[in-house]
Amino acid sequence: MSDPYETTEEHLERLLGRALNSFDLPDVTVERLESALAHSTSLHSSHHSAGLHRETFKHAFLLSDGSSLTLWELTHNAGRDGTTQHELYTEAADVRLAASRLPRPGGTDAFGVSGGDAEGEDAGLDSDLEILAALMATGPSPAPRIFIPDNSADHARRVLRRAENADRPGRDAALRLGTAVAHQITQAFGRQCSVEGRDAGFTLYEHAFLLRDSSEVSLWEVEHTATPDGRHMCEVYETERAAREAMELRARVR
Repeated sequence: MSDPYETTEEHLERLLGRALNSFDLPDVTVERLESALAHSTSLHSSHHSAGLHRETFKHAFLLSDGSSLTLWELTHNAGRDGTTQHELYTEAADVRLAASRLPRPGGTDAFGVSGGDAEGEDAGLDSDLEILAALMATGPSPAPRIFIPDNSADHARRVLRRAENADRPGRDAALRLGTAVAHQITQAFGRQCSVEGRDAGFTLYEHAFLLRDSSEVSLWEVEHTATPDGRHMCEVYETERAAREAMELRARVR
């Protein structure tokens, strides 16, 4: 299992170090990867049958010049000694060909799609970096507030109580929110993605409060399952920027 706090540099070093064919990668590809700032890994297919296993992973990298680069990893135990082996490719077609040469259950192609065409498969291969960018993206201009008086001070206390992050709003924020007379809850972001090969969900909520003095205060709540055991976790921040930076960190973006 990968280190949950692995940096992009460490991830790339481990990826290249374990691949049996890393020396076959073009020099220009390796040189471009030296400027990688962020990465996202997703499991693309998996097959287990009669003691054999095979998985294909997509490793997407965001480079310092704003471009992206993808490596395809094939892992399998089809070698003589049955140990897990790793191979890297720069093209989906190449990893598809390599996988097709391995033993596999009948009726499926190398990526586990019966009779699928490559063009249709490739159409969904560019979402990972979009997810990373979306974690930090600012949404459209908000609609006018519609505050609802509904025991709002207690709602604020409950939001703060369930926050697990050490840098959650403190006593001053709690005292001020004790004067809340109405509130509105808005979902600002929601996305499922893969974090270190595991499915994880991120949701960002704005809890906007109208206070007794007619001022407005917001709490930004991040709900996610990007935890080592996949459990649900809540974090609360005083600004949207801090909340989105927390999501970026949880997605292991560097």
